[in-house]
Amino acid sequence: MNIIHARGLIKEFPYQGDAVHALRGVDLAVGRGEHVAVVGPSGCGKSTLLNVLAGIEPPTSGTVELLGEPVYALDEARRSALRLRRVGFIFQRFHLLAVLTAAENVELPMAEAGVPKAERRQRARELLEYVGLGHRITHRPPHLSGGEQQRVAIARALANKPEIVFADEPTGELDRRTGHEIIDLFERLNADGTTLVIVTHDPHVAERARRQVEMADGLVVRDAGAAADAAPPPPQSP
Repeated sequence: MNIIHARGLIKEFPYQGDAVHALRGVDLAVGRGEHVAVVGPSGCGKSTLLNVLAGIEPPTSGTVELLGEPVYALDEARRSALRLRRVGFIFQRFHLLAVLTAAENVELPMAEAGVPKAERRQRARELLEYVGLGHRITHRPPHLSGGEQQRVAIARALANKPEIVFADEPTGELDRRTGHEIIDLFERLNADGTTLVIVTHDPHVAERARRQVEMADGLVVRDAGAAADAAPPPPQSP
C-alpha cells in the first residue's frame, strides 16, 4: 500500500524575472513501512521534494496523495490538520524553542492537537526516554548538545503518533559519532512501524536506508527499490 503517491511534480521559484526549476516532473511512490533516503548533490531539488511531499510547499503543478488524501486539493485548515495529526517533520537545525524545556518542546504539537495536559506530559516523558533523554527532560535547548537537541526534535516529531516521518538532513549539523547514533534511532523507529523519508547528502545515512532515490537537476535519476516491495507495517511506533 502506498502511503505517498506523487505524479508529475513541477516546482518553480521566481528569480530575477525568470524561474528556477527545482522539480522538473517527479513521479514517486512510497509504500507503508519503507525507509527511503533521497540523495543527490546540493541544489538538485531534494529538500524541495521533501517539502512538497510533506504538504508544506505546494507544487507549481502535479499531484500528491499523502496517506490517501489529495493533499493540495485540501484547504489550508485540513492540510494543517493532516500534517499535525498524521505526519512528523524533522528539521536539520532542530527548530526548538530555547525558552522551553525539552519536555515542553515535545508537548507543543500535542497541545496544538488538543491533547489533555496530563496525557501530553506523560507522553513527552515516554518519548524522551525512548530517544535516550529521560535524564534531560527539564533541560532547555541551549544546555543540550547538538545530538541531544536532534533527539528532542525527533521526540517532538513523534508526539502525535505520526504514520510517516520526513527528515531534512537530520545529521547535517552533527559530528560523525552522534550522526551514527541518530541513524540507529531512525532504524529503531522504522522497525517499530514508522515510515521514513530522509533527505541526506551523507552516504552513511543513505546506505542504512532500505531504498535510495537519487536526484539530479530536479529529476529522479535512480530509484534503488520499488514501493511495491515495502514490507508490511511492523508494530505501531511509540
